[in-house]
Amino acid sequence: QVQLVESGGGLVQPGGSLRLSCAASGSIVTIYAMGWYRQAPGNQRELVATLGNDGTTNYAESVKGRFTISSDNAKNTVSLQMTSLKPEDTAVYYCNADIRVSPTRRRGDFWGQGTQVTVSS
Repeated sequence: QVQLVESGGGLVQPGGSLRLSCAASGSIVTIYAMGWYRQAPGNQRELVATLGNDGTTNYAESVKGRFTISSDNAKNTVSLQMTSLKPEDTAVYYCNADIRVSPTRRRGDFWGQGTQVTVSS
């Protein structure tokens, strides 16, 4: 139906940068929004950043000024540029998309498999 495939995670030192990417494919009619969530061990999954197809962005307070979300609508991709990374940014990062699919034309949330980001010296 719909697949979200993430890439770009890894190990980085505090203060470093990483770029995550997510590509959506499948029976897509409309992508209304894409974004990133993260889950650290023992914590609930939390919003990191979202980007609507109208250009509206939403960031968690903890990442404002450090992370930037962007998209390539022609390629159905969303990226997250992360700078000034901190140990507390360590988590599994999940791509999320709000998509209407064909042929049912149903709308729903889809998730990627997650990619590990570890910030450590």
